[in-house]
Amino acid sequence: MALRPTVQLIGRSLEPADHRLRDFLTRIAQPYEFLEDGSPEAQRLRTERQLADADLPIVVDGAVVHSGATIASIAAAWDYADPPRSSRYDVAIIGAGPAGLAAAVYAASDGLSTLMIEADVPGGQASHTSLIENFFGFVDGIGGAELARRAGRQAEGFGAELVMLRGVVGGSVSDDGRMHLRLGGGYEVSARAVVAATGMQWRRLDVDGVSELLDRGVYYGAGRSEASRCGGDDVFVVGAGNSAGQAAMHLADAGARVTMVVRGERLSTTMSAYLVDRIERHPLIGVQLRAQVTAVDATRDHLRGLTITDAGGRSERRPATALFVCIGGEPCTAWAAGAGVRTNDAGYVVTGADLLDRGRRPPGWPLPRDPLTLETTVPGLFAAGDLRCGSTKRVGEAVGEGATAIALVHRWLQERSADTGAHG
Repeated sequence: MALRPTVQLIGRSLEPADHRLRDFLTRIAQPYEFLEDGSPEAQRLRTERQLADADLPIVVDGAVVHSGATIASIAAAWDYADPPRSSRYDVAIIGAGPAGLAAAVYAASDGLSTLMIEADVPGGQASHTSLIENFFGFVDGIGGAELARRAGRQAEGFGAELVMLRGVVGGSVSDDGRMHLRLGGGYEVSARAVVAATGMQWRRLDVDGVSELLDRGVYYGAGRSEASRCGGDDVFVVGAGNSAGQAAMHLADAGARVTMVVRGERLSTTMSAYLVDRIERHPLIGVQLRAQVTAVDATRDHLRGLTITDAGGRSERRPATALFVCIGGEPCTAWAAGAGVRTNDAGYVVTGADLLDRGRRPPGWPLPRDPLTLETTVPGLFAAGDLRCGSTKRVGEAVGEGATAIALVHRWLQERSADTGAHG
């Protein structure tokens, strides 16, 4: 996960593939200079590097040029998509958000052979956050991508292995209790214990036309890769949580005129007080309460405006260059049913004491003890972070749960060793 010294990207602002590549670079905390194709700066670089006929997007990485670049091609060139180096581990951690990263740091530092598997890039939803200001120990705050990079390097320093851009596509438990995981690309690994930390995905805005404008002016998350191109523009942020507040601040600090569209009656219901105060004082941020986006308009497949409807049913069309949607998330637990893991009606994984029914253990529970605090209905499979029922969806708690999960993994491994010794 080493940084590249000099990266330039020639591309198009409103081309979805180019946006995804910019977003990838931003979320791995790789500094880069974006040059709009056709601009004097882009033309000068094309001429200097003899790139007149090169396909977009173009990534210039020092002496190396990648034309027609994609996330997959850049990840392969930079060794971000290497397969696992072994087939057997003490613990496998699925998901590299704050909970998974913390679990990897504590597992590896405790001497456990540790594999962390991430279908995307490290950081989870936190990697979209421009600034986390209330995380313990960072007086001036820290960007979500930067926090993920530091944590990943820390885990690797202790010996953890990080496998990115390869998700888990299936799994099973063998008679000896080892958990077998099938990864994208045809790889298979096994582990004595597993920590599921697959986190959340952004909840979609249910408005006609939004999906067609995705990455063409409509973005899910804080839009870190887009903020520098929004100076002087009219942009909108939908949502009222801390992620929405940080997005609004980041965009306004870049010079955008920001309107927050909030369904509730006040920001303070769901947003930290320090953010509410800053938003209220910022001259480029306006807040429209008890309102929602009900329509979007496009010109040549790009966002050009939207309609906001208030609680009284009055609608107003507003010009808009970009719309950033930060309306919370849904747990990434589609895998749970197939793995025999219980979830609640909202899809969150149920763990520990919440699995008990009037003190009775869940049906089929095979052990002579109750499930441990973060243990699921599958013994030795623990859940940590945002996907877990009862979590508070804060970075600090996710980190704490990741660390706690490893403490419980140690207890599980001791139990397994004792059982093996008793029967050996």
